[in-house]
Amino acid sequence: MPELEGVYTLFDDIWDFGSSDPPITMELMRALSHAGGYVAGAFDGGRLVGGSVGFLAAGNALHSHVTGSVAGRGIGFELKQHQRRWALERGLTRITWTYDPLVRRNAHFNLAKLGARPVEYLPYFYGVMEDAINQGDESDRLLASWPLTAPHVEALARREPGDAPAPEGAVVALADEGGRPALGPVDAPVVLVAVPPDIQALRRADKGAGKAWRHAVRDVLGGLMAEGRKVTGFAAKSYYVVESM
Repeated sequence: MPELEGVYTLFDDIWDFGSSDPPITMELMRALSHAGGYVAGAFDGGRLVGGSVGFLAAGNALHSHVTGSVAGRGIGFELKQHQRRWALERGLTRITWTYDPLVRRNAHFNLAKLGARPVEYLPYFYGVMEDAINQGDESDRLLASWPLTAPHVEALARREPGDAPAPEGAVVALADEGGRPALGPVDAPVVLVAVPPDIQALRRADKGAGKAWRHAVRDVLGGLMAEGRKVTGFAAKSYYVVESM
């Protein structure tokens, strides 16, 4: 229980739940771990520096409900690789999780560093959220699916480079012009959908711009995915790559 309390405290330090409901409690972590779910902590010596909690999901998958770590030290990557090994040892073939499509660093990490792919756009998925990071915004999420034995995922697990430039001939369907979203054509075979460099800072500085980005990405990226187009990567650390399949 003291280690689980440490994970809870770490998550609270990251998200600053305040009076809002936390995404996980110590009691639920205890129950999940006892029932065979995934509860893990990353330690630097005796100091807890990362944590992750997940549960088994339909389709022979693990759903990673919440993962957080001290930033900038590669701990998040190591936690996800531990998660991957844990799942493979139990015969699972994929891991899923949700993330905010506007958070550029998470999109780059999930798609370019891990090899996950968004498979569903989920508008307003968690309803109203009051933690310090999400307060005042609508809780749209992308559902990411991580195919654990795909060749590109195995290559990224070996730390082979995954960053890529924008595909030749791709058309920008949503651009960043002076901090605001600007619409472009969406009828090309390959289109690019931009997200702002730092949506959290933008929300604090200009709530109107933050809301404009939320609705633009929902309409463009969510609309393209609803039509059956596939997100195949994250290019130039700035754009979702969306292709007609």
